[in-house]
Order: sequence, then C-alpha cells, then structure tokens
Amino acid sequence: MRTDHNAPRLIVFSDLDGTLLDHGSYSWAPAKPALRRMRELGVPLVLASSKTAFEIADLRREMGFSDCPAIVENGAGILPPGEAMQADRSAHAALLFALTELPADLRACFSGFSDWSVEQVAENTGLPLAQARLAAQRQFSEPGLWSGTPEDQKAFEAALAAKGITARQGGRYLTLSFGATKADRMADIVARYDPRPVTMALGDAPNDVEMIETADFGTVVMNSHGPGIPTLAGEATGRITRTHAPGPEGWNIAVLERIAQDYKEKG
Repeated sequence: MRTDHNAPRLIVFSDLDGTLLDHGSYSWAPAKPALRRMRELGVPLVLASSKTAFEIADLRREMGFSDCPAIVENGAGILPPGEAMQADRSAHAALLFALTELPADLRACFSGFSDWSVEQVAENTGLPLAQARLAAQRQFSEPGLWSGTPEDQKAFEAALAAKGITARQGGRYLTLSFGATKADRMADIVARYDPRPVTMALGDAPNDVEMIETADFGTVVMNSHGPGIPTLAGEATGRITRTHAPGPEGWNIAVLERIAQDYKEKG
C-alpha cells in the first residue's frame, strides 16, 4: 500500500445515517461549519457507512471530500478517492446464495433490500426514489429487517457465521457481509500515512462501536431513534465522549471542538 508522507494532523472517520445525516431528513446542513473548517485545514473526512459506493460517491462529492477514500457497506469495501464505480457484485451474489441455504423458517424472518422493489426500498428507508435506486445497488453486503424472535435471530446469525458471514446491527438495519469491519478499514487507511495522524471517529449505532473504540478520540452521537450504544470503557478517561445534540448538530459541535483542541495543542 502506498505511504503518504504528507500526512494530515487529523483524520475524521464518520458514520452517516443518524450521525452526520439527520435520522429523519437525511440532511447534513447543520454540520456545514465543521465541514467547511475541515476543508480549510486539509482535514480528510472518511465517510464510513452501510451505504453503497454509489450512494456515498454522491454525498462525498456534495460535501467537498471527493479526494478522500470512503468505507462502504459497513466495512465490506473501500471506495477510492475520485475513482469511477466498479460493478463487481460477486460478493453480494454469494451472500444471497448463502441465504437460500438457510432453514426456511429462519430465512423467512429476514427481509433484505434484494427482497424489495426499488419502490419498497424508498418506502422502507424514507429515501427519494433516485437515492433508493442507488441504495439497492449492493456490491458487498445485504441490509434488511428482522421480524423474528431474538432467539431465532441468534440461530440465524450462527448459521450465517458458519458460512463466514457476519451480521451487524446498525441504527435501522441488520447488515450481512463477509468479514471486515469499519475499524478494519480505518486501520487500512491510516496505515497509508507517515507520520500517523490523530484519528477521530463518530457514530451512533452498535456497528460503529469498534471504529469509535479504535480511534484516538471517539464520539457517540446522540440518536434516540436507534438501539443506541452502551457505555464504553473509553468514556471513563474522556477519550470517548457523547454529544448532547442529535445527529449533524451534535457532530458539528464535536468536530469543531476536536479541531480546536488538536490544532491548539500542536500549534
């Protein structure tokens, strides 16, 4: 992997839904002051989400960070900076095949994006139809809704684990993928830099915990609509903090505070 010797002081890794994007409106407008300050200072923003590369490419461009890589589909893949989409969907096809091999009663309790029409994806996610079409173009993972009992979900996840598939709960969906996590991809990206920059990670759901705990500074963004994140060990020392404002509003405050602290300390 190429090593970049022009390393920034700080890299921000961020979940999207419920974190940088408002849970209901999907707007990131309240975070504009922090995003503008990041661009001024050359602080990279690495979006890390269960969203597809097709979805994230548009958001990344709109936010002004097309020169940064992004972590897509819950860590299952990396979208390189400024590169065209790749159409390889072999990993996703393997996921769908694995689902067909599960006991019928367990499979019936999981309803994934591939089980829905584009119109149903739009209805279930609240996305406009055009964005729902991008969300349905999975390459590495399969998000969905679980309708069975907690006991059956454990059996479902165990059966998938035997096939090398992990199931991670996000703010809305249970997402299936092979292996890698957001934290794994964060480590891959940070390893490109010498000297190593300070890392900050923000998220709101259980599938963000590893990334938040792995970063030098983690932030749990308030989101009352999801399952939430229990108290983490790093909170006792202040290495991990929580926002008092939800979504992009809390994100904006936390990132501006981190930038002020980091640049104050380093001059």
